[in-house]
Amino acid sequence: MFGALDVSVSALSAQQTRINTISANIANKDAMYDANGNYAPFRRRIAMFAAGDPTSGNADGVHVQEIALDQSPFRMEHAPDHPDADEAGYIYKPNIDPAMEMINALEAARAYEANITAAEATKSMMNSALRLLG
Repeated sequence: MFGALDVSVSALSAQQTRINTISANIANKDAMYDANGNYAPFRRRIAMFAAGDPTSGNADGVHVQEIALDQSPFRMEHAPDHPDADEAGYIYKPNIDPAMEMINALEAARAYEANITAAEATKSMMNSALRLLG
C-alpha cells in the first residue's frame, strides 16, 4: 500500500531537482566566465531521469540518474571589440534559450502538482481502507 505513495514521493524529488537545474540554467544564461575568471561559457544542464530507486533497489518510482551537459553549440555573437572574440570577431555565449527553459519549468511544475494530487489520492484511499477495517 505504501509503494504507491513512494512512487509519488520519488517523482516529487526528481521534479524538484529538475526545477532546480532549470533555475540554474536561467540564472547563468549570460555567464561567460568560470569561477576563476577564465573565458568558459556556461553549458546548459539537463536532469536525466531513470526508473526505479537505486538506493533501495525498488523498481518502482523515478530518480535523477545524472545532470548532463547539453552538447548543442554555443550561441555566437559578433563582437569584434570584445577581448575574448575569436579571429572572426565572434564571442560564444551559453547555449540557453530562456523561453525554452520557462516552458520546461512550467512542465516540471505541472508534473510536480500532478504527483502531489496522486499522493493526496493515495493518502485518501489508505484512510478509507483503515476506516473500513476499524
